[in-house]
Amino acid sequence: MVSIIMGSDSDLPVMRQAADILTEMNIPFELTVISAHRTPNRMFTFAKKAHTRGIKVVIAGAGGAAHLPGMVASITPLPVIGVPVKSSNSIDGWDSILSILQMPNGVPVATVALNAAKNAGILAAQIIGSSDEKIQKTVIEYKKNLEKSVMLKVKKVKKEFG
Repeated sequence: MVSIIMGSDSDLPVMRQAADILTEMNIPFELTVISAHRTPNRMFTFAKKAHTRGIKVVIAGAGGAAHLPGMVASITPLPVIGVPVKSSNSIDGWDSILSILQMPNGVPVATVALNAAKNAGILAAQIIGSSDEKIQKTVIEYKKNLEKSVMLKVKKVKKEFG
C-alpha cells in the first residue's frame, strides 16, 4: 500500500522510522533504494508504474540535493511525502529541506520535518485512512494513545511538582 524509497542505504536509519510506524499500524509497505541521480531509469519506471501495483502513497527520503521526492512527484499520480534527510554531505539539512519543500506549482510534495520519517508514515496512514475505514480507525486509536501518553506525563509532573 505504501512505498518507502530513499536515495541511498545511508538514509535507512531515518527511513526505518516510517517502516516501523506502518508496521505498528499493520499497513503493508515496501522499502527500497532508488537514486534520482545514479539510477534515473529505475526512478522513472518506479514512478510511472507504482500506482498500477496497488501503491497508494509514496514516502521518499533523500539527503543533500534531495531530488528524489520531487522527481517522483513529477511523474506519479500518487501523493508523495518527502522526508528531508540530514546526510553526511548535507548543509545542516537545509539543502534537503529546501530541495523538497520548494516545489514549483503543479508538482506538490508533502514535506515533513528533517529526519521525521515517522511523521511521514503517520501522514501516509492518514491519507489512506481517508478512504479506508479500518486504517482510519487505526489512526484514531494511535492518536488516542498519544493523548494517553501525554496525560500520564501530566500526572507524573504534577506528582513531582504539585
